Amino acid sequence: MNDDALEPRELGAYFVLMEAVSLLQHRIEQQLRAEGDISSVQFQLLARLAGAPGEVTMTQLADGVVYSRSGLTYQAGLLEKAGLITRRPSPDDERATLVAVTDAGRDLFRRLLPGHVQVTRLLFDPLTPADVEHLREVMTRVRDHLRAQPPRSAAPRKRRSGDASAAGGAKRTTRAS
Repeated sequence: MNDDALEPRELGAYFVLMEAVSLLQHRIEQQLRAEGDISSVQFQLLARLAGAPGEVTMTQLADGVVYSRSGLTYQAGLLEKAGLITRRPSPDDERATLVAVTDAGRDLFRRLLPGHVQVTRLLFDPLTPADVEHLREVMTRVRDHLRAQPPRSAAPRKRRSGDASAAGGAKRTTRAS
């Protein structure tokens, strides 16, 4: 088999997976917008924070929801402005920002969860318990294989051609982590 090409079976499975994920994601977005006026990414952030024992760093949050740093910073800003989360500099690491869910954020998460579960049932209703277990096993292997690569937050940032550091200068800007 050529490693650069997918077999027809693999290609078919890939497209069915992508279509199913897109359809489910669309339904989830509709439910969250209608019931809570938040996006699925914002819901994921609230879910992670609601389940955390305390504050987490923005980097941990980005790795957990698999989202870019800049996109996460924007989404966290919207949630903070709405009073659903708090952000503050870490006292232990000047590069880190700590994030926590507020009572209002936890309440919104709890209010949205039943509708979210109802939409998520669309994935599980046509499956048998054995199908669900097999799906969990397969997707866990896929996730673990994909996560074997370093998280995006650990990847070096690309330098722009106009950066002082790229031009040999010592000045470096710090971004939220």
